[in-house]
Amino acid sequence: MSTYVEGALVKDEALVHVGHISLWSLWHLIAAGIVLLPLFGVGLIFLAIAYVRYKSFELGVTTKRVIVKRGFISRQTVEMNLSKVESIQVEQSAWGRLFNYGTLIVAGTGASHAPLPGISEPLAFRKAFIEAQDRAKSGG
Repeated sequence: MSTYVEGALVKDEALVHVGHISLWSLWHLIAAGIVLLPLFGVGLIFLAIAYVRYKSFELGVTTKRVIVKRGFISRQTVEMNLSKVESIQVEQSAWGRLFNYGTLIVAGTGASHAPLPGISEPLAFRKAFIEAQDRAKSGG
């Protein structure tokens, strides 16, 4: 499921919520792939790009931190302790609200922001984060 996130867990840390990139945010690649498929298989390139983007993105809330991993060949990771995250903002367009996807903006102490576009069910992710942060603060 989330290989990187699960592999990054440390002692006494548990995965609380797993987020995914939304297929709706990849619609343009999928549509181009389907339309161009008869053209000597050119559409397979677009479908492969959409598949790699979908499978190479991992997002999770644990009992101790927020973990994000992007990339297939090269890798970019963002990990923030729950206590260092000041806010998680959700931005959704009209299409995003209709199809339940949006951009999460994780703001940490200082000036660090980590925008995560195209996340499926962003409000559920924010809710899971808030609940995990509350549990961490109360020591439970």
